[in-house]
Amino acid sequence: MKPGFLKLRWLATLAVAAVALPLALAAREVPAATAAAHANTGSAKGLGQLTGLLPREKLVLESALQVDLSHDTVRLPLYKGTANGKTVWFVLTEASDLGLAHNSGLNYAPKLANIAIGCPDCIQVVNIASPTPDENKFGPAVVHFQGAPDFSPTRKLVPGPNGFPPASFQPGAVAGSGYSPFIRIAGSDVVYNAPIVATGDGPFDVTSHTNTGDRVLGIHIAPPSPPGQFLESWVDLLLVKGFDAGQPILYLSTDAGDPLASVLERSTFVPALAKAAYNGGDDFLGSSRERLFGFLNGQTGANNEQAQGFVHLVQDGHASEDASAANTALIDALRKGGDLLNVFGDFPTLKDPRHSQAYSPLWDAQLGQWTQKAIDEGFNKRQIDENVVFNLAATRPDLITGPGGAPYGSVGIDINCAVIGFIDEAPTANLVEPAPNSQFPPR
Repeated sequence: MKPGFLKLRWLATLAVAAVALPLALAAREVPAATAAAHANTGSAKGLGQLTGLLPREKLVLESALQVDLSHDTVRLPLYKGTANGKTVWFVLTEASDLGLAHNSGLNYAPKLANIAIGCPDCIQVVNIASPTPDENKFGPAVVHFQGAPDFSPTRKLVPGPNGFPPASFQPGAVAGSGYSPFIRIAGSDVVYNAPIVATGDGPFDVTSHTNTGDRVLGIHIAPPSPPGQFLESWVDLLLVKGFDAGQPILYLSTDAGDPLASVLERSTFVPALAKAAYNGGDDFLGSSRERLFGFLNGQTGANNEQAQGFVHLVQDGHASEDASAANTALIDALRKGGDLLNVFGDFPTLKDPRHSQAYSPLWDAQLGQWTQKAIDEGFNKRQIDENVVFNLAATRPDLITGPGGAPYGSVGIDINCAVIGFIDEAPTANLVEPAPNSQFPPR
């Protein structure tokens, strides 16, 4: 781990949390009342379909080729580019323009138009090649990036005494000079989410990830297309499970503005994103972010349906191991509930356009820490709805706080998380109405 990483605010805050509430971070046993009600039901309960292919009508990212729930992967079209004279491969997930998003089967994310406010490095201006007819009868043109991730570092996560916070860590991918996953084509105002997931011309390392992202489990590069046909390249990426408006959802995690977050999320550390507009904003003027709700010290246990959060991920989700198609123990643990199981805010399927069109893949982390009282009295259960979390934070500060007892809210970490689909039913509305003064604007 580079010495400079220790100076970052989040790790310092978490260290305070570990000292302030060691019993909370160590809490692995389910409180007696909860255990009696939910014994041996399994953490997969409430996650919906666990095997087979996800029906296409449950995809929100329409360009996804398939979601394989048995292997916890999404298959996305893979596009060719260059950076610094070398080949790179990227995916597309969002666009800030409605028409262009629909045309390409991407998620519509109008907030991305604000991402460069106060942060010009948060956008990478790219150029597109102009191939001749002989070079390209039909198909995508090569995109020329200014920078790319360096996938060569070895991802490391050494668990601490209670799993989390870790004893040490190191991101497995770090942004090179000029790199951001959010791109704007020279001459256009539209912002796309286009994370680079592999570099070079192969072979691709999908085991220890020396030239691929840490969630890349498989890559297929298509041969030249026959006349009148288009053969598509694709990449299989490890999914993440979470919740929105009470429903289980699927998403990707490709980039983070904090090194520890990038390790936990198996994503590329992009320091510039920490300045994206802006911490704690969400619904306010000029924000490019949406809220994400995570829990430092939720319940743990592979057979506990209330398990959730950072300690759970490290203890039960094989967080210290490399992800690969061959690591079936890791994949099975994650698909059955061993993930962070974060809660999201706005989602593309919500009935109210004020919420569906407020979606952004750039998630502003609001991290909760259950107090010892909450643990002792069995209130530290799995959360699945934004308003429920907000209401708890606003009305029961004796149960949930920010890290180390700090006021609940944004902790200054953002993560690039494109939503893929929903597993059971589409999220349509929050489970409860917001309590007075619990958030703004009122819901």
